[in-house]
Amino acid sequence: MQSIINIETNEVLLMPTKQTQYNKKWVDNHKQRAKYLSDRSRSRSFIRNQATLDDIEEFTKLLAKRKEELQ
Repeated sequence: MQSIINIETNEVLLMPTKQTQYNKKWVDNHKQRAKYLSDRSRSRSFIRNQATLDDIEEFTKLLAKRKEELQ
């Protein structure tokens, strides 16, 4: 975001950059893929940063079951 200061009111206005606009357009046009990528990222982050041993054991079982379904 680019910051622009309104001299009359001393307000800081945040204007989206071109890259931000392109990113939003891509997400709007690829909602299902964007959701998949977001979910995957959050899952990985949870496993890396917060998962307990019990969580990991449960995920291991869930992953094995899912793997069987996909084969």
